[in-house]
Amino acid sequence: MAKRDMQSGSEGSDVVYAATREGYDLPVIDVTNPRFHVPDDPESLRGLKEALLRSEWQRQFVPKFVMRWMLKSAAEQSRLVNALFGSDRTFLDGITTYVMKLGAENLVPPYDTPVDRRFAASPHVTYLRLRTQQMAELVVEGLLPFLASSGTPLHLINIAGGPTIDSLNAMILLSRRDPALLKRKITVHVLDQDDTGAFFGRNALAAMQKEGRPLAGYDIAFEHRTYNWDETSLLAGLVGDLAAGGAIVAASSEGGLFEYGSDRAIVANLKALNANGHGAQFVVGSVTRDDDLRRRIMEQSPIKLIPRGLKGFQPLAGKAGFAITEIRPTIWSDQVLLLPRPGGL
Repeated sequence: MAKRDMQSGSEGSDVVYAATREGYDLPVIDVTNPRFHVPDDPESLRGLKEALLRSEWQRQFVPKFVMRWMLKSAAEQSRLVNALFGSDRTFLDGITTYVMKLGAENLVPPYDTPVDRRFAASPHVTYLRLRTQQMAELVVEGLLPFLASSGTPLHLINIAGGPTIDSLNAMILLSRRDPALLKRKITVHVLDQDDTGAFFGRNALAAMQKEGRPLAGYDIAFEHRTYNWDETSLLAGLVGDLAAGGAIVAASSEGGLFEYGSDRAIVANLKALNANGHGAQFVVGSVTRDDDLRRRIMEQSPIKLIPRGLKGFQPLAGKAGFAITEIRPTIWSDQVLLLPRPGGL
C-alpha cells in the first residue's frame, strides 16, 4: 500500500496524491503539470499516430494463439492489462481507466510493474491521456462566455465520470488562466452507478484545494449521486432545479455515455440536459471513432465500446436539440462540444 504526503508525495513537490477506496495513494492528474501533459503540437501528434500504426502493423504478424498467450502472461503481471484483457468485463472501471492516464513515469504500487509501465507507455494508452486533456480544454472553451457574470453559481454535471478528472482539470485550467473566473460557488455533480471513482475524485479535489495547490481558496463542493443513464428522471430534476435558480450548468461525459450508451440513452440524457432549451449551457463528450483501425483494435478486447463515430452521433445530438460546434479529433475518439440549438442540427 502506497502512503505519501498528500501535499508533496515522495516523488517531488510538484505532484499531489489522493487516496482510493482500496487505500492506495495515486497521483492527481494536472494537465498543466509537464509530468502529466501530453504534447499536442502537430509534430507530436503525427509521431503518436505513426507509433500506433507501427504497433498495429507489427501485431498483424503475430499468430492469434501466440497473441492470446502473450496477453494472458501480461495480465498475470499487470493489473492494467488484466483489467483490459484478463476478464470478461465489458467496460473499464473508473479507477483502472484513471491509472492508465497517469503515464508510465507516474505509476505507483500496485500498478507499477515493468509490464504496467510498458503498457502505460503505449500509444494506445497515450490517446486516453490526450482524451482527458482535450475534454478539459473543451469544458473551459464552453465555460468562458458564461463566466463573465461575476458570482453566478457554477454546476458541473459529470455523467459516468468516475473520478471526474476532466471536470477537475477544467477548473485547474481556469485557475491558471484567470483566478477570478472561479470566484463563485461551484459544485461538481458526479452521476455514476459506481461510487469508487467518485470516492477518489472527492479526495483528489480536496488535495488540490490545500494551501499552495491550484484550487486552494475556491468554494468547490463535490456531490455523488447513483445514476443509471437508462432512467433520466434524476438528471432531468437536477437540471431543472439548477436552471430555475439561474446557475451556469455545464455537462460532460468522458469515456462514458456517448461511447457505451445506446442511441436511446444518449438522446434521452441530452434531452434531459437541454430541458427544452432552458438547461445546460453546453455538453462535452467523447465519441468512439468508426473506422477500420478502431474496430480492429476493439476486437482485441472484451470492452464493448460502440464505434458510432460522428456520423452516427450527430443525428442523435440533433434529436435532443444540440449541435456539434467544436471537435478535437484523435484516432481513438473525437471529443465534441455541443451547444443547444433551436430544432437541433
